[in-house]
Amino acid sequence: MIHLGRPCILGRFGRSRRDASAPSPSTHLLHCGGGGSDSGGAVLCAKAAVRSAHAMEGVKEEEVRVVTLRAVEATSESFAPFGQVIAASPDGDEFAPHGAQLDLSRGIPRFYIMRLKNRPLKFWRITHHASVTQCLGSIGGEDWYLGVAKPSIVDGAHGQCSDGRKPVQARAGHYYLPPDPAEVKVFRVSGSKFLKLHIGTWHAGPQFKADAVDFYNLELSNTNIVDHTTHDFKKDDAVTFVIKD
Repeated sequence: MIHLGRPCILGRFGRSRRDASAPSPSTHLLHCGGGGSDSGGAVLCAKAAVRSAHAMEGVKEEEVRVVTLRAVEATSESFAPFGQVIAASPDGDEFAPHGAQLDLSRGIPRFYIMRLKNRPLKFWRITHHASVTQCLGSIGGEDWYLGVAKPSIVDGAHGQCSDGRKPVQARAGHYYLPPDPAEVKVFRVSGSKFLKLHIGTWHAGPQFKADAVDFYNLELSNTNIVDHTTHDFKKDDAVTFVIKD
């Protein structure tokens, strides 16, 4: 487990949240009585279900605040709280601390190329993996962007931060504190390099300006099935992010 390295700071965003990967309340069925076989009753029931689903979402589009984040270049120093930046090194260099420090011990490694399309410079969902140090890099050195927040996995369900945030249990079984919108940062990855994410680092992206980009991705064979915890800033914090380069 990754422990928090400093006190939690959330400010005005300290509201109750749940694991966004869990089923939404809006998926529950709405039972309408008195409709019988009458089509008018069925229509009213359907409309009521839609209204109920919208109410459960809790946030109207006009209430969502757009936050613009300026991208900074990912370097070994700037990206250190979130992972490592790995650049080319001479052939024959031995393994050293500046090399990717990987943890692939909790499953079968999966190394593959993923083709992403239409990823404009904005986001409102962010994800973490609790069992692997994921690595991402663009093929051909295409510039790309990643929104991140520090790991916030905790030991258990007890206790809370001074701002009132309480641990949430993910589907994967671990507990975490929801990420603070005020602490989200965006990095630009330029040229022939890749990012290694610490276990538990929140990440949104890759995002890019091109129509499509191919990425190599190193994770575990079941990462996207059993270890994919997502937080929805739009629904839970009424915030979306736009990346400015």
